[in-house]
Amino acid sequence: MNIQLPDGSSRTLNDGATAFDLAADIGPGLARATIAALVNGKQVDISHVLHDGDEVSLITEKSDEGLEVIRHSASHLMAMAVQELFPKTQVTIGPVVEDGFYYDFAFDRPFTPEDLEKIETKMREIAKRKLDVTREEWDRDEAIRHFEELGEVYKARLIERIPAGETVILYRQGDWADLCRGPHVPNTGVLKHFKLMKVAGAYWEGNSENEQLQRIYGTAWASKADLKAYLHRLEEAEKRDHRKLAKSLDLFHLQEEAPGMIFWHPKGWSVWQSVESEIRSVMRDNGYQEIKTPQLVDRKLWEKSGHWDKFRDEMFTTSTENRDYAIKPMNCPCHIQVFNQNLHSYRDLPLRLAEFGSCHRNEPSGTLHGLMRLRNFVQDDAHIFCTEDQIQDEVCNFIDLTYEVYRRFGFEDIIIFLSDRPDNRVGTDEQWDKAEAALHQALKSKDIEYGENPGEGAFYGPKIEFSLKDCLGRVWQCGTIQVDFSMPGKLDAEYVAEDSSRKTPVMLHRAILGSMERFIGILIEQYEGRFPFWLAPLQAVLCNITDDQAEYVQKIADRMLAEGFRVESDLRNEKVGYKVRAHTLARVPFILVAGDRERDEGTISVRNLSGENIGTFSVDGWISEMHRMRAQYA
Repeated sequence: MNIQLPDGSSRTLNDGATAFDLAADIGPGLARATIAALVNGKQVDISHVLHDGDEVSLITEKSDEGLEVIRHSASHLMAMAVQELFPKTQVTIGPVVEDGFYYDFAFDRPFTPEDLEKIETKMREIAKRKLDVTREEWDRDEAIRHFEELGEVYKARLIERIPAGETVILYRQGDWADLCRGPHVPNTGVLKHFKLMKVAGAYWEGNSENEQLQRIYGTAWASKADLKAYLHRLEEAEKRDHRKLAKSLDLFHLQEEAPGMIFWHPKGWSVWQSVESEIRSVMRDNGYQEIKTPQLVDRKLWEKSGHWDKFRDEMFTTSTENRDYAIKPMNCPCHIQVFNQNLHSYRDLPLRLAEFGSCHRNEPSGTLHGLMRLRNFVQDDAHIFCTEDQIQDEVCNFIDLTYEVYRRFGFEDIIIFLSDRPDNRVGTDEQWDKAEAALHQALKSKDIEYGENPGEGAFYGPKIEFSLKDCLGRVWQCGTIQVDFSMPGKLDAEYVAEDSSRKTPVMLHRAILGSMERFIGILIEQYEGRFPFWLAPLQAVLCNITDDQAEYVQKIADRMLAEGFRVESDLRNEKVGYKVRAHTLARVPFILVAGDRERDEGTISVRNLSGENIGTFSVDGWISEMHRMRAQYA
């Protein structure tokens, strides 16, 4: 039989050959590395029997697809280990997630850290048995009886949902089997590089009204080096956790009386103001006009815009004087109200309206996470009202602006995706064709590599999403520009066209940072609280050695404050070494020290955040250096 390969070549194999036979025919090295295959677009085990004309791509352990197979198989390995150690445990579901896997278990007591160690040891023991992992096809009713006899009521429930008469797929390793679609590694010996991470609570099917389960998380990788690198990244992420740094650096706090809402402290608010000032300057220099719109808006506007039907459960609402209101979850309908207050000509377009818009969304309490997921957040939001012919130019300008801003904050590795029309959408195909073509052309004109998310656009139009990769390789989706043909018409936005007719403008929704709070959280973790000089909440601290220099130090501090620098003087009766250590731990970029010699010579001794004494400067000279650094970005 003839097998087609991804490079366009073909391979001739004997009838009955498997995907593994194909790999072995190509070469022994590939045979050792292959753990699954893609046959005619469907992932299968390497034991899958091939047929004449099949299009086959081999999946190796180093590929993304192979890593997913390894993690899926590791979840089965973990479930088998749990049931060997704790036979009364019931298994439920065990999917692959980002960087690992989990399995939900029903057990009569909480799993402990000591249990996790035992489970991981048992997993290694089972892996060394090199048990063959085999695919079995079962009759649905027989499978239900099988799991009921084992006391696996959750598995029986899952199978009961499969239509009668359909085949049920089980995967077996040794005497243990589980319901699964596959594919899996050929034997447990392939699984060598894994670690169990934590145990957490979960509900059956994610419904808080259902039974409480226990979820064990794990990670698995193709090599020891990959696992070690991942664990190192986790250690670094733990050190950089913005919530811990916020406490040690006195930036902000959260409390139960205002869940998902931030109490900013002076130093944290200083970072906020620096970020906001930078974005405000960028907007002003690029033709945006800043506005401010109400927080509380009548329900009728949200109904007319379509948000009430779509986002009602996420809105905070209130009533007074027989009227229903919603705290705005987004800014767009309010921006259209500003646009509608004047009759605009085509000559006025594009009109760019920007707002640091405070939004509230009723996120589930379990999803809240420091600055990264909140109920109240501020967007660096803007909406561009333009004609269809102006879409591409505006998108090109926005791309340039977005890259420029990210570079200012120290991010160079940007990932771009374009999401096009979903099945459920509004607008004509002609409008979608024009909008999608404009986005594609804008990206191509900038010679930007980008991926595509077919069908993932908003219901009103396609969009480009901008994601940052941080110093740990984590990806954060921040910026976006979306083309909207729908909402302006729903809310009666019009302009006078060149032929004096009334036309509906296109609205481009755009944000560079996204949520201000979340972006600051990213910055805290990116820099581990060691902000660039221009962003640092406290740019320098001036310390005296004895009381004899107190007046001199305070005079310099007052001058620096007058020139707009964020500085403090530390005149405490403490040893200078103590002061230096304290301010180094507080991540202050520069510590300026004066003793008798510096006072008499009109100089200052400068230490950087690394504790290095970088020299003695004249006061004028160091202030000039501070001005230079303030003008630089990350």
